[in-house]
Amino acid sequence: MKRVLLVDDERWVRKALMWSINKLNLSLQIVHECANGLEALDWIKQNEVDLVLTDIRMPVMDGISLVKELNELGRDLDCIVISVHDEFQIVQQAIRSGVMDYLLKPIEEEDLKTCLEKWLNKQKEIKEESKVSIIEDEIVPTSTIDQVLAYIEKTPLKQVTLTDAANSVHLNPSYLSQLFKQQLNTKFVDYLTELRIQEGKRLLLNTTLKMVEIAERVGYSEVAYFSNNFKKMTGYSPSEFRKSQKI
Repeated sequence: MKRVLLVDDERWVRKALMWSINKLNLSLQIVHECANGLEALDWIKQNEVDLVLTDIRMPVMDGISLVKELNELGRDLDCIVISVHDEFQIVQQAIRSGVMDYLLKPIEEEDLKTCLEKWLNKQKEIKEESKVSIIEDEIVPTSTIDQVLAYIEKTPLKQVTLTDAANSVHLNPSYLSQLFKQQLNTKFVDYLTELRIQEGKRLLLNTTLKMVEIAERVGYSEVAYFSNNFKKMTGYSPSEFRKSQKI
């Protein structure tokens, strides 16, 4: 069974979607529900999931920002966004950010079935391809990680992604994520978060940039998510940190 996370700020929408998916009798299990993108990110960091169905418009963190942040986690999961008809430009943006498909409200049962079956078939194909390409599990020289670290060092933090880092050394993102953990004893996303928070500290102390500008420079599309991570790692909110360091 593939594990599915539902993200929508309206509880009744989540319940209706859950009922519709269960009715289809596909190899899918709804394992959790979240009311916004930030809540979903925090949950995903602690739990395993294969597919995220997310609304686009939500408070705190919207669906597009959620997709962008998920790209940094290095997890092997896909996203399907849910939108209304007048949001097609936003849907195009989501697809460019890595979304594999979209559904339009009100969601028709046949459209939902077609979309989910398409995704399940894709998962079967990937599984077969992975059996053929198991040779990728051979040892990759440490110099590969050195190349990745060099890529991160020379690239602006807001532009660094796991996918681009993997492309720079011609590796599959999921494989690079595993290799990074094996050789550096830390996850790619945690390493990148540490760099972002350190750079955030530098900018807070040495510039008068606004919080939203600092968040954007270090790679966070949502200032709330930047503030949340900053406080987790330092014990201070960004504004508290800036004030506490003033002489």
